[in-house]
This record gives sequence, C-alpha cells and structure tokens, in this order.
Amino acid sequence: MTHHSVTKWLGGVAFESDNPSGETIFISAGEENGGDGTGLRPKSLMLSALAGCSGLDVASLLPKMKVTVAAFHIEVTGELTEEHPKYYNHVQMVYHFYGKELEKDKLKKIVYLSVDKYCGVMEMFRKFAKVDIAIEYHP
Repeated sequence: MTHHSVTKWLGGVAFESDNPSGETIFISAGEENGGDGTGLRPKSLMLSALAGCSGLDVASLLPKMKVTVAAFHIEVTGELTEEHPKYYNHVQMVYHFYGKELEKDKLKKIVYLSVDKYCGVMEMFRKFAKVDIAIEYHP
C-alpha cells in the first residue's frame, strides 16, 4: 500500500498539506522561527501521529476484549537533540484510563498489543528514539 500527500507552500513559512482521507492541515513555523504562531508544527505532528496510531489500536481493541472505560487519552512528551538536525531521541507516552472498576490487566495487555505489535508509527519511532510507556488508571 502506498500513501500520497501533497504539501503546498502558502508563502512565508506556511504550508497546507492534504491527507489520503481528503482532510487538510495547516503547518507553520513557530514565532521563534519566523512564523506567526498559527498552524501545527511538523515535529509536534509526529507526536500526535504516534498517539493517534496507538489510540486507534486501543480504541479498536477495547470492545474486542470486552473492556469498558469512561474515557482515555494519551500524553506524549518528546525530547529533542541539541544539535541540528534536531530530532526526538527520547519519547514518553502515558496512557490515562478513566472509569469505575478498570480491568488493569486487560488494559495493560491492550496497550502493549498496540505498542509491541500493531502501531506502525511506534515502530518508526523506535528507529530513532527511546520510547518509554506508562499507564495510569483514574477512578
């Protein structure tokens, strides 16, 4: 399978990028790099892609494993190298699950099925970064 995306320069340090789904995002540099503070930052989009990939896995596995949660979110923090080109060399992912009587063993299994088997973005990150995983349960 091949994915295709077109990213169009809008002038200055602003771009518009499409996605195979047909959706469009606005990408721009931060003010410290000549941007106006609007738009999404490319490196941060990588963190969102990582959380989104794993989140989709978790959401699809919850009903298959008959696990109910009231809500969940994934918090991702990436540390950039000091030298150029700056890239994430260490990433921390924290999965937060909310609900009454959370099935911790099953939730842990679901997270690690995503982390170790299904999430392709996770596999890409492992090529250049150390990725730490944590799970927090909230009643």
